[in-house]
Amino acid sequence: MGGLLSIMVSIMKNNEISSQMMPKHIGIIMDGNGRWAQKRGLPRTAGHKMGIESLKKIVSFSGEIGIEVLTVYAFSTENWKRPQEEVSILMSLIIEYIKKELNVLHRNGVKINPIGEYQQLPEKTVKEINKAIEKTKNNTKLTLNVALNYGSKAEITKGVQEIAKKIIQGELSPDQINEKIISDHLYTKNQPDPDLIIRPSGEKRLSNFLMWQGAYSELWFSDVLWPDFSEEHLLEAIKDFKNRDRRFGAVKEKEKDE
Repeated sequence: MGGLLSIMVSIMKNNEISSQMMPKHIGIIMDGNGRWAQKRGLPRTAGHKMGIESLKKIVSFSGEIGIEVLTVYAFSTENWKRPQEEVSILMSLIIEYIKKELNVLHRNGVKINPIGEYQQLPEKTVKEINKAIEKTKNNTKLTLNVALNYGSKAEITKGVQEIAKKIIQGELSPDQINEKIISDHLYTKNQPDPDLIIRPSGEKRLSNFLMWQGAYSELWFSDVLWPDFSEEHLLEAIKDFKNRDRRFGAVKEKEKDE
């Protein structure tokens, strides 16, 4: 870890950003791998490989600074539209990441939790993901949600279907449906909603990512492409987050009297 970064982390731990102000759950849309490669005259797959390196750093750093849940958008339901060669390489990179990093992640207390219909991925990929789930299932330091074959609309649709089945079977009545019931039928059941959603690469949209859970998330955008995204950028996002005035639709007591 570089000298400047070490100083910044030290400042954080000395309560410049107290635990009360820290986001418990951060979501990241890992965007810009292809453009990073194209800028350098490299194949898009080279960008995805560098993106994995950024992921390693951010996962490690998130655990170190006390983030409880980190959700990363790795492969969307729409990504199947990409060239077959690129999709195949993305699948192989997932396998490579798990094989190389699983023991380190386990030692660092990281729990691997895929969200999305990951069972529809190639058999070899699913096999490695299941190994990671089993090995890390009792870890508690950091939950790493990896969104694979994930789309928020599909997630909500699946949840509604499950609720409808329970109504048909008499396990639930329509007037019992509330926000908690819906949240309990999403992939992130029993997890806090994301406090902060980060999107690098200059794009300013959620792209079908955590749309229910992110209803009151703070959004932070950066022009930095994901392969260049560093611990310093994450700290910058968190510092900006702590200065946000989060009201969740309410009015502060002081303003009520004005």
